[in-house]
Amino acid sequence: MKVLGIESSCDETGVAVYDTARGGAHGLLAQAIYSQIALHAQYGGVVPELASRDHVRKTLPLVHQTLDEAGIAGRGHEAVLEEPESLADLVGNPQAIVPYLVGSDRVVRPANMGSHAPGKGLAVVPARDGTPVAVINVIGSLFLQTPISLWEQIDGLVEEAQRRAKVIVVDIHAEATSEKVALARWLDGKVTLVVGTHTHVQTNDARVSRAGTAALTDAGMTGPHASVIGVQAELAIRRMRTNMPVRFETAAGDVRLEGALVECNGEGRASSCTTVRVSV
Repeated sequence: MKVLGIESSCDETGVAVYDTARGGAHGLLAQAIYSQIALHAQYGGVVPELASRDHVRKTLPLVHQTLDEAGIAGRGHEAVLEEPESLADLVGNPQAIVPYLVGSDRVVRPANMGSHAPGKGLAVVPARDGTPVAVINVIGSLFLQTPISLWEQIDGLVEEAQRRAKVIVVDIHAEATSEKVALARWLDGKVTLVVGTHTHVQTNDARVSRAGTAALTDAGMTGPHASVIGVQAELAIRRMRTNMPVRFETAAGDVRLEGALVECNGEGRASSCTTVRVSV
């Protein structure tokens, strides 16, 4: 099976195509990374509005580029989305993305963006064997500018997902480790997987509770790990030491594809949760 992986952080997007039949490093058919470091350098940090708009402009072209390099062309972006896609950093330019959010049944944006935001925070699609799989996307509240606390909405989202599917995945895009761990504990026995994103560093806490809920605090980063979360180390360190603006550049070397592999039964009870780390 060929898998398209899309990992997005505040200012960076990685896209890769992996062939599970080949396995190992040989399974990576193509990969590409887009960085917004230059865009934000003059501000001394990431500007969320600029980041979201640039992600909207660049993500699909990056996907098409990677598919072409992998020899998978002419299928269109909808054909690629055989599994549901969750968005966090990629929603910010209403004019560009509204039709896609409204029209696609496989793309979810953060559910706690607000009731007037286009799109939805929950999607249910069939797996290859026909099993319905629900995916919920929320943004954390700690240290982030979040319109609505995820805690006000998560229970209702899970209850709706339970009415439509047995297998339920919750993607929490959050800064604070404590918030991700707390959500996994709160949803223990209610969902199949709670996986965190956003902080770039894959955590070593993949686990499955007795109630059958898998959890991983952060899935990690697809990109160059010989770096400071994707940035050339000497540049990032200079910025920290001098507190002066530094033009960041994307690092190279020790490129990895990271994520998680979860096994579960038809009732949505997880039996294993393993981190995935493939070196290129």
